Amino acid sequence: MTGPRTAGPHGTGALAAAVTADGHRTLTLALFAFFVLVTLGITLWAGRQTRTATDFYAGGRAFTSLQNGLAISGDYMSAASFLGIAGAIALAGYDGFLYSIGFLVAWLVALLLIAEPLRNAGRFTMADVLAFRLRQRPVRTAAGISTIVVSIFYLLAQMVGAGSLVALLLGVEGSAAKGWTVVAVGALMVLYVTVGGMKGTTWVQIVKAVLLIAGAAVMTFLVLAKYDFNPSALLGAAAQASGKGAAFLAPGLKYGASGTSELDFVSLALALVLGTAGLPHILVRFYTVPTARAARKSVFWAIGIIGVFYLMTLALGFGAAALVGPKLIKASNAAGNTAAPLLAQQLGGGAGTTSGAVLLAVISAVAFATILAVVAGLTLTSSSSFAHDLYANVIRRGRVGEREEVASARLAAVVIGAIAIGLSIYAEKLNTAALVALAFAVAASANLPTLLYSLYWRRFSTAGAVCSVYAGLVSSVALVVFSPVVSGGPAALFPHADFHWFPLENPGLVSIPIGFLAGWLGTVLGGRADGQAKYAELEVRSLTGIGAH
Repeated sequence: MTGPRTAGPHGTGALAAAVTADGHRTLTLALFAFFVLVTLGITLWAGRQTRTATDFYAGGRAFTSLQNGLAISGDYMSAASFLGIAGAIALAGYDGFLYSIGFLVAWLVALLLIAEPLRNAGRFTMADVLAFRLRQRPVRTAAGISTIVVSIFYLLAQMVGAGSLVALLLGVEGSAAKGWTVVAVGALMVLYVTVGGMKGTTWVQIVKAVLLIAGAAVMTFLVLAKYDFNPSALLGAAAQASGKGAAFLAPGLKYGASGTSELDFVSLALALVLGTAGLPHILVRFYTVPTARAARKSVFWAIGIIGVFYLMTLALGFGAAALVGPKLIKASNAAGNTAAPLLAQQLGGGAGTTSGAVLLAVISAVAFATILAVVAGLTLTSSSSFAHDLYANVIRRGRVGEREEVASARLAAVVIGAIAIGLSIYAEKLNTAALVALAFAVAASANLPTLLYSLYWRRFSTAGAVCSVYAGLVSSVALVVFSPVVSGGPAALFPHADFHWFPLENPGLVSIPIGFLAGWLGTVLGGRADGQAKYAELEVRSLTGIGAH
């Protein structure tokens, strides 16, 4: 589901020039360099401690529930959360806040149905759970492909956010310059993964989560202070500045214009609520703690941390609408991805002031650290799935040493990073929260049905798993390709072409039921009931932890 997508200039030229022409670019560059150097130092330290496959894939299973909760929060509070949601609220009001609600509520599904059983039943990847009771090669192939596709969708959002952010801060103009920005971010993320593995990535995410919460809290305090800590005054000012009046604070500004937009809202809600429990880079975090109890407690920590953050997005989004205004936000980036940094500048004193430049630079550097941490986690997840599931267990049929497997994961990180970089250059017009919502839809369509069936349905078979993954994956990706997100409008990926026939911008309403239905049909009609023999053992392990790694 895309966020507010309004036609308008996408370049940041005039505004970026105003931000950086006052001589504060050196400060901005210094802060960016500081955060990059700190995270690189953490990565190099972790790299010296990464010796085995368990170290590379799961950080040695040595993290506490609080540490893992912070890391999950760092993984989850991505560029979509900080940049995309703030922009969506600033441009669409109440309807933009629906992203925050969906992202938060989704954790209940992960907590109640997935976290503890997954930690008990698996080892390194989602496919380990499926392969426990089903035939290895077919299910690992399907799960590995799905993991890589979902991760690349999610990576696009982070790279687009990086391009928008650096373009604003450094006065970058033109597609070529933005493209090189994306390349630089991609190179850093590959370095984090290949050197630090899961241990380095986790510590980077912990540091980033603390910084992001602190930055958002400072901005929330400053916004509320502007209105004497009266939320009603803030909302009233935002509604007046938006030009929409009371409609800005009521449902329907974005999703109530027609029956199609209302269906789009339902589709978005389904994708957000069900998608988290199928996101590969979130699922692998449950393997980094020593016990299932720690996995469960880490989700509790994550819910608390993420809940506080998403409450603060209200102040960030409506504050940006009131203090910056939709016109300036859309002049900087039509999708709203620079609303939060522009709000920081305004809270600091406005363009041209030293304090404004300082706060803008600090908040933007935190957002940049956010992007680096999330892209590292995503790249690690997809490269690990390739190495552990596809290379080690499908191509080499288990006849591979740990060192060779880890080496293949590092090579895969380079290739996947290159693919993400190439695709991101063409996706700069889309709201980052929108791109993440598409990743959620693919995860909810392909991964979640297979996981739930495998953990809770005795009859589930290999045929059902393969059908569920491929049907959910193909249907969701195909519907995205033929949706208004890709063609048929000025804010589409290909604005000058029109080959869309699917009316909804998020495919979840159709593709999620397809994934569940295909898993059921594949099992019922597949003939060979090969998943029942080890179901009892899987059930005991998933519920009690007996025999877990």
